[in-house]
Amino acid sequence: MSAPSLRFAAAARALGEAARRRGLQVPGFRSPPRRPEVDRTIRRAGPEGTVVAVRIAGRPWVSVLADMIDGVVVVNALAGPEVGAVRDALWAAVEAEVAEVGTAGDAADGRAGRRRRPGGHRAVTRAA
Repeated sequence: MSAPSLRFAAAARALGEAARRRGLQVPGFRSPPRRPEVDRTIRRAGPEGTVVAVRIAGRPWVSVLADMIDGVVVVNALAGPEVGAVRDALWAAVEAEVAEVGTAGDAADGRAGRRRRPGGHRAVTRAA
């Protein structure tokens, strides 16, 4: 499961399940965005739903995950204290789904097991 597209699919499934549990709208996820100059786009596709497109290639995995999570937050127009609780739940869902994969650099540079989430939260992962 180390291929980026498989990791992306696993993260999309986990985020979708976590969002549904919280009663949130689940966007579709795809990669890459149609616009080559951006890392993430959100396209409202009418009755078919909303699509969050995220660039995977050449980016740290944690940045890809952060864009996916932020996409869920934006699609649901969340604000205030609810945002922190939703982000925490989504991060927890993604970590549980992809923890055994880790990030490509973690095992190579000796940081496997602990990494910092965007926003200063510490995440605990299992060594790959």
